[in-house]
Amino acid sequence: MFFFWVCGCCGALRPRYKRLVDNIFPEDPEDGLVKANMEKLTFYALSAPEKLDRIGAYLSERLSRDVARHRYGYVCIAMEALDQLLMACHCQSINLFVESFLKMVRKLLESDKPNLQILGTNSFVKFANIEEDTPSYHRSYDFFVSRFSEMCHSNYEDPDIRTKIRMAGIKGLQGVVRKTVNDELQANIWDPQHMDKIVPSLLFNLQSGERTESRSPSPLQASEKEKESPAELTERCFRELLGRAAYGNIKNAVSPVLMHLDNHSLWEGKTFAVRCFKIIMYSIQSQHSHLVIQQLLGHLDANSKNSAKVRAGIVEVLLEAAAIAASGSVGPTVLEVFNTLLRQLRLSVDYELTGSYDGSTNIGTKIIKAHEERQLQEAVIRTIGSFANTLPTYQRSEVMLFIMGKIPVPGVNLTLPPNEPVPQGTRMIQIMLLKSLVQVTTGFQTTNMLTALPDTFLDPLLSFSLINHSEVRLLVLQILLSLIDRHDNRPKFSKIRIISDISVLKLKVDKCSRQDNLFMKKHGQHLCRHIYLGCKELNSDQQHYETLYALLGLLSVELANEEVVVDLIRLALALQDLALSTDEGLTIYNRCAVHALSAAYLNLICQLTTVPAFCQHIHEVIEARQKEGPYLLPEGVFLEHPKLPPSLEKVESGVLFLQSKIAEVLGGSGYNTDRLATPYVPQYTDEDRLSKRKSIGETISLQVEVESRNSPEKEERTPAEEITFETLKSAIVDSAGMEEQERERRRQVVEKFQKAPFEEIAAHCGARATMLQNKLNQIFEITIRPPPSPSGTISSGYGQSQSPSVPIYEMKFPDLCVY
Repeated sequence: MFFFWVCGCCGALRPRYKRLVDNIFPEDPEDGLVKANMEKLTFYALSAPEKLDRIGAYLSERLSRDVARHRYGYVCIAMEALDQLLMACHCQSINLFVESFLKMVRKLLESDKPNLQILGTNSFVKFANIEEDTPSYHRSYDFFVSRFSEMCHSNYEDPDIRTKIRMAGIKGLQGVVRKTVNDELQANIWDPQHMDKIVPSLLFNLQSGERTESRSPSPLQASEKEKESPAELTERCFRELLGRAAYGNIKNAVSPVLMHLDNHSLWEGKTFAVRCFKIIMYSIQSQHSHLVIQQLLGHLDANSKNSAKVRAGIVEVLLEAAAIAASGSVGPTVLEVFNTLLRQLRLSVDYELTGSYDGSTNIGTKIIKAHEERQLQEAVIRTIGSFANTLPTYQRSEVMLFIMGKIPVPGVNLTLPPNEPVPQGTRMIQIMLLKSLVQVTTGFQTTNMLTALPDTFLDPLLSFSLINHSEVRLLVLQILLSLIDRHDNRPKFSKIRIISDISVLKLKVDKCSRQDNLFMKKHGQHLCRHIYLGCKELNSDQQHYETLYALLGLLSVELANEEVVVDLIRLALALQDLALSTDEGLTIYNRCAVHALSAAYLNLICQLTTVPAFCQHIHEVIEARQKEGPYLLPEGVFLEHPKLPPSLEKVESGVLFLQSKIAEVLGGSGYNTDRLATPYVPQYTDEDRLSKRKSIGETISLQVEVESRNSPEKEERTPAEEITFETLKSAIVDSAGMEEQERERRRQVVEKFQKAPFEEIAAHCGARATMLQNKLNQIFEITIRPPPSPSGTISSGYGQSQSPSVPIYEMKFPDLCVY
């Protein structure tokens, strides 16, 4: 009896919080939590918040005992009670209670029972969603990061349970991020020690559930079954993590992604790597996009000696990232992006040529496959174009200049011995960089071509059109087409043909602006010259002639004023003369192709000028060619098996365009008849040595011949003096004597001004001033005349008649005198 009295007395003396905690547990755990008693416990905790830590400690003690005794029903009741207390109590004393709560969650996570692990995770997720009123200075989540990451990699035998464990781990990591990411007093979740566990765990589950179908920038509304998959949950968690990343945390979040892709050889497949970085680019803040791109560029440099497939995978990811970054910012280091890509392009060419990564010919452990390197090169070129498309016009112009500065140009930044062919490596670099320029200039549009295309870009570009390499010349022409086409007219000139009515092309023609006029005044002759010389190349094929036709067409509709139209017509007639000439060594096919090019362009330009007589003459010649010489038209030449004549020695005048006839009909419509009647002759310059076409002596003789042909005083000029050894010797001796005479004359002038009287010096200077004034008066008399008389003649004071005066604004000045 005494024993029972002592026990009852001791039970009555137990603390109230313990009695309230004990009362929530039923005798049979199957009955669940006693709700009425749980309400009493909650009310007590709210009334006496200082008891929360003791309540938590006692619940923790009971839970540990129940776990050890495998009484899992009571374990679930204890966790449910903890959850309800957490949701109800937000007082300053909750920190000590949370410590007990986390201790119990840790106890469950350490268990080897999947149900307990999932139970603990669910409780932690509920806790993570609670916004605490008071900060915590000493709480640590390192264990939870490690344990949840481990659960993400679960290999439990039962696939259903394995899926539940992995999903619990993902939810746990999501809870850790939510709890710590905005709390400056907590351990920094962005530290590498945490990110190196969280990110690979998420990528592991993302990869395991990877689907082959394309993905949208943000997750759409998925079915209930799809929401239950670890991959879908992982993607939402990954996006949430990246969306919370600030400027300084982007690197720590992306570095583990790069490491994971490296460690599991996931660059080569490209599909998963591209998917990962699409998620990254769409999830982070748009102003941080350039940080991801810079990390990818650095990773590409770090893998410079890795296999071509790995480098190609990184480049493909860069390509996709650049397209997404267009809505944000590529960053301030634009040229650094292109410098890295161009460096990789050059390295790939070197690897392809040498067959090793160290430049030696020794057999290494890695075998370089040429076709893989070419695939990488194409990927780099596409990526360069993708980056360029994200830039404004002024930055794209800088990139064009930057790439042009990297191209080895013979005679500029590439020195070769005379008549020495360009090395294969240099030629490959030229082709690759020109292909990059094609990508950069695609879609390029500018209102002022003078500023967008300075001499430092156009001059070296056009110099490549003289190189005796068909692919290089074709790339140059494609770049020019992209630069000149500003109204999307290029596709309408894709095929060279005779068009009876060009209105079907629906060309977009705007009035030539002042900037365009200045551009053509500065570069028009240069462009015409390179078109002419391009038609003289023996290794040109149909694609070259079609591109030249497109260039002539775009010049006519984009940049042509009346003067430019005249020059282009003269150029077309000069091409006809070139095709008739036998001195250039052109094949029959080349000569027929040039004839066809000239005919197609004259047919186009005559309809653009809308001069009926001009159109009639062109159409008459084309009809004559269709009957007598179809091989002189595009439809008869540019075929798979054209029927060409054995020779072109006897071309009837009826199938030729007559310069005299064209000058006559256009002159009647207000065009410059003098200019039309002058045959076009290209000016040869030092650039011709790039083509290895002529020696220096031939070039000099051509220049002399051209000068004499174009000079209006051709009949009055005396034959050039023959230069011999004696002539050179006498010139050297005479030059020495001339220098001595010049020094003596200067000495006398100085002595005269030092010793002569002032009156003599003043008289001498006055005489020179009078002579200068007389010359000026003569000039003014020539240029300034009185207005014309009504009769049309002017009578001078001596009874002689003078010609009618011409106003200054109607006078014709030579072209060289007008700026």
